[in-house]
Amino acid sequence: MTKKERAALVCEKLNEEFGTDIKCSLDFEPGVAWQLLFATIMSAQCTDARVNEVTKTLFVKYPSLEAFAHANLSEMEQDIKSTGFFRNKARNIIACANALLDRYDGQVPRELDDLVSLPGVGRKTANVIRGNIFGDQSIVVDTHVKRISKLLGLTKEEEPTKVELDLMKCVPKEQWILYNHQIIALGRTVCIARRPHCENCVLQEACKHYHDKEMKAQKK
Repeated sequence: MTKKERAALVCEKLNEEFGTDIKCSLDFEPGVAWQLLFATIMSAQCTDARVNEVTKTLFVKYPSLEAFAHANLSEMEQDIKSTGFFRNKARNIIACANALLDRYDGQVPRELDDLVSLPGVGRKTANVIRGNIFGDQSIVVDTHVKRISKLLGLTKEEEPTKVELDLMKCVPKEQWILYNHQIIALGRTVCIARRPHCENCVLQEACKHYHDKEMKAQKK
């Protein structure tokens, strides 16, 4: 089975299991792109559920880009402390708000190069915005996507950018956004890092790791 064939089978099984109508797990007001941008910055090394708890009050306290831009750094740090790495995140969010106002007239840009030029924004965050705000097909490589894509045999890379490029070559483009959401859902419920439930996984047929494990078991 080639990588493209394997990826096509993976997508078919994921669509059957999770459907094709999946929403972003980070909460934000429809059309308010900066809310998703800041939520995604906060989600680094933090669960989406925790971020959603924080933003529930944070976006009320700071209802506009201007409010974030003029926020007191120490106060912002306390507001988002429970998300971890709060000092860097607070500094980046305030700087990002100012950059959006100064350079982009208060609008979140669409182009990847513009997005990654913003404080605290890397390719992962940029691709979350491109996919969920603008509908641009993009691969978001988080820990679940990297780990499970390697198990499936779709990449051997460790560096997120290289994983992204590998997946772009084999996953059908129309599935990129769905693949992100579906693999994350699988990683949280079935293919759990420390205790994967391979026996219950819909991707058995397509998973290189599962087949390799079965082959080893048969040889014993």
